[in-house]
Amino acid sequence: MMEALLRRLILSAKQTQFSSQKANPDYPGVLDISPEELKDLKDQVQLIDVRRPDEFTGELGHIPGSELIVLDTLTESVDRLDKNKTIVFICRSGARSARASMLVKEFGITDTYNMWGGMIEWNRLGFEVEGRSS
Repeated sequence: MMEALLRRLILSAKQTQFSSQKANPDYPGVLDISPEELKDLKDQVQLIDVRRPDEFTGELGHIPGSELIVLDTLTESVDRLDKNKTIVFICRSGARSARASMLVKEFGITDTYNMWGGMIEWNRLGFEVEGRSS
């Protein structure tokens, strides 16, 4: 019993909690979080951008500290995901990243979130980006 309690404490200690989380309306089991909350907690999570390379460095740029893993290659790149951290997936509008969050659950990775609104919303809010082409 003590071992199970310890395991639960360790698991909960490595997970980041989001007060803005809500169920994604299109992808069962996927939780969306707000860009505003992610901005404040981004250093506590692994940020995975699932867009194409030209989008990652395109007009919307990307969130500083995010890592590019194109959605089409995600299943071959699962080993690049940090299973000891909460993972937040990002894309242009929030659809591909929601699919990514659902997809990795098949590999037993469940501490994942989708940033709703994607980089479109992140930019609309005026948050910091890098790698943006002019």
